[in-house]
Amino acid sequence: MTIALENRYDFVMLFDVRDGNPNGDPDAGNLPRVDPQTGQGLVTDVCLKRKVRNYVIAARALAKGFDIFVKEKAVLNDLIDQGYKDAGIDVSAKEEEGDDAEKERPKGKGKGKRGDKAADVEKVRTVMCAKYFDIRTFGAVMMTGANAGQVRGPVQFTFARSVDPIVTLEHSITRMAVTTAEEAVKQGGDNRTMGRKNTVPYGLYVSFGFVSPQFAKQTGFSADDLQLLWSSLGTMFELDRTASRGLMSMRKVVAFKHKDALGNAPSHKLFELVKVMRKGGVTVPRSFEDYNVSVGAPPQGVEAIEVV
Repeated sequence: MTIALENRYDFVMLFDVRDGNPNGDPDAGNLPRVDPQTGQGLVTDVCLKRKVRNYVIAARALAKGFDIFVKEKAVLNDLIDQGYKDAGIDVSAKEEEGDDAEKERPKGKGKGKRGDKAADVEKVRTVMCAKYFDIRTFGAVMMTGANAGQVRGPVQFTFARSVDPIVTLEHSITRMAVTTAEEAVKQGGDNRTMGRKNTVPYGLYVSFGFVSPQFAKQTGFSADDLQLLWSSLGTMFELDRTASRGLMSMRKVVAFKHKDALGNAPSHKLFELVKVMRKGGVTVPRSFEDYNVSVGAPPQGVEAIEVV
């Protein structure tokens, strides 16, 4: 039995990177993202959601109800078309009729196989939410081909921002091989390829998240889905190891559970209860142990839960 989500949650994630690039910017030569005014490192919400999706793929193996809509090599319009088929609606008939036919149809007429347009969209939207974990969690825009509507997800992340300014280092690397025979001839058989690698020596990042029970009711996001989300936050970096990312670790996730669906305190006030302070005498942090992390007592009607 699926248990509906009744409580609002706000949560704080603390994760760090050592000698790696947590989230390269493709518009800047894949350099680590940095706030140019403060020097603080940034990690996008999209990057974090990608890691949650990858965890769910590994943990649930695309089982029924836990497929992933935005995954590697996916063709989203094809998946939307399949959603129409799963809903028992002939998507080709919708495309042939078009919007003009819909406008001209008299009210209450012509609702055979194709059905009323708004009702069709809502039906397919419901099917897609039930089928794909990331749609009912993060939402999706499904109007790029056959119209399956837009879903506003109950779970949202902010950009992560480092506690202290970061330093980005550029390293020269060498590969003892070349790509083509022509390159080998030019090098006289030395066969070396030079490259670059960018890293952050150390950075502790903080990101905030929100869970809305109102939107959860609209998408079908359940209490079981929430537990899967908590599991993903604690383990997602363990399943996402690459040479470029160095050592990334989720250090702490603190969730604030509200007694009421509408909430019992502003989220920013709760986030301010999580204090991250550099230890005395530490001028250049190089590990999580260089910081003190404390969580203050939440106000009445809010419970602090240490998820990780």
